[in-house]
Amino acid sequence: MNGAERLGDAVMHTLMTEREPKTSSLPAPLRWAMFALAWVCVGLGIVGIVTPVMPGTVFLILAAWLFTRSSPRFERWLLTHPRLGPSVVAWRASGAVPRWAQLVAAGSMAFSFAVLVVLGLSVPVLAIVAAVFVGVSAYLLTRPTS
Repeated sequence: MNGAERLGDAVMHTLMTEREPKTSSLPAPLRWAMFALAWVCVGLGIVGIVTPVMPGTVFLILAAWLFTRSSPRFERWLLTHPRLGPSVVAWRASGAVPRWAQLVAAGSMAFSFAVLVVLGLSVPVLAIVAAVFVGVSAYLLTRPTS
């Protein structure tokens, strides 16, 4: 068993045994809104998995966070799902992002920026977008790999 698997097992053990649901203090309408938004994120995450342009893991991480606060049952479902869960568990265990995902995300942002330049956006807008893209890329590329 490698280190990532041990960390993932530790996260799952904590999830299954020691954590109390955080839903009791939230008003019911807010829980339902978070639950619905979590399912939207799951859908976007699935789309992101099958299309190269959209990041799927980000939406799955957000869905897990929303499920944590709205439905621990579905949080458990997402984390134990054989296709959707491993990247979320790796993120929770160590902040790990697979190297291929880091490179695809950084490359997608660079391509998107080039498209914005070709479209002729103003320099101030390009500067803001560039600052955000550089910041996000730097953060992603410094995360541990799984």
